[in-house]
Amino acid sequence: MEKKYKTGNLRSALWLLSLTTVLFAPVVSSIDDKCAACKAVAVELEIGLSNEKPKNDLDMRYRLNSKGQREGKVIDYRVSELRVVDLLDGLCDKMQDYTLEELDSGKEEWIKVRDWDSLKTDKQAAKAHSKAISTFCGRLLEETEDELSERIKVGSIQVGGVSKVLCQDLTKYCISLGNSKRIDDGEL
Repeated sequence: MEKKYKTGNLRSALWLLSLTTVLFAPVVSSIDDKCAACKAVAVELEIGLSNEKPKNDLDMRYRLNSKGQREGKVIDYRVSELRVVDLLDGLCDKMQDYTLEELDSGKEEWIKVRDWDSLKTDKQAAKAHSKAISTFCGRLLEETEDELSERIKVGSIQVGGVSKVLCQDLTKYCISLGNSKRIDDGEL
């Protein structure tokens, strides 16, 4: 009897997985416009940059030498690994506030949802889109982590230029394949 129960659970799980795959396959593949999704991630990173508060340097002088003086380094916060972590940690969780909205022109655009209850589109599909862009963000950061971290540390990523660095220079998502002409870097 126990074997039959386990098989029934397995069948139920497989049926549910199949149903979920069929229902949400179009949503997951909706990140066809990687440039627009990348720009949405860049906007959220720019918000983090613009909201940064000045922080003190990191005092890494914990050891005392034989004369009783502290040894170690003082690291400028702006070039520290801690700043990179502060900026990037939780970025993809914030992307769960975004969903796709269809414009009158038929194009779709990533928007930040302020109130999910007042959303006029299908809320289930909107939530699926938010999970899709959050997953996309995770893959994007995984692909660009080292280079992005280094550029943040050296100061080559500034408010107003995140989209260009992330979506054109690092990932090439916003470069037209036809003639390598760069796509306009406008706001979302």
